[in-house]
Amino acid sequence: MEIITVGDLAKLPGAAIIDVREPDEFAQVRAVGAVSIPMSQFLERENELPADETLYIICASGARSARVVEYLESRDRRAVNVEGGTYAWSGAGLPVDQG
Repeated sequence: MEIITVGDLAKLPGAAIIDVREPDEFAQVRAVGAVSIPMSQFLERENELPADETLYIICASGARSARVVEYLESRDRRAVNVEGGTYAWSGAGLPVDQG
């Protein structure tokens, strides 16, 4: 499984960041530009993913996103787990949206 740090991800303008946390978590704080597709809805909403892009999967700490990355890899999609998740992103002082 490929992993990226939040610092390296922040240097990729226009990266397809998919946040798999639940809607209430996403509403509180999220990486700027992240799109919400909760893990609990992932199979039903998988068709919303950009077709030919590397997908950067983020959750709160990296555990749920790792499971989603494994699933996507099994379907021959290029997906990368964001190490440390949203906690690491906000902890590093990277841009977030809130509320």
